Amino acid sequence: MAHPKSRISKQRKRKRRTHYKADTPQIATCKVTGERHLYHRSYEDADGNTYYRGKLLIKAPELD
Repeated sequence: MAHPKSRISKQRKRKRRTHYKADTPQIATCKVTGERHLYHRSYEDADGNTYYRGKLLIKAPELD
């Protein structure tokens, strides 16, 4: 197995890892339904219909 030539200090290791943080998610509002959702994801409205980019993809089954 490979061995490091010299030990990497905690400070150097932590400086390298500073960019490994989670970004805040981009949230969009649908112009058709007004639902808030993540970009590039399909979403459901209150009735159970599935939308993507403002277009109806899957209509929810009608309940009697």
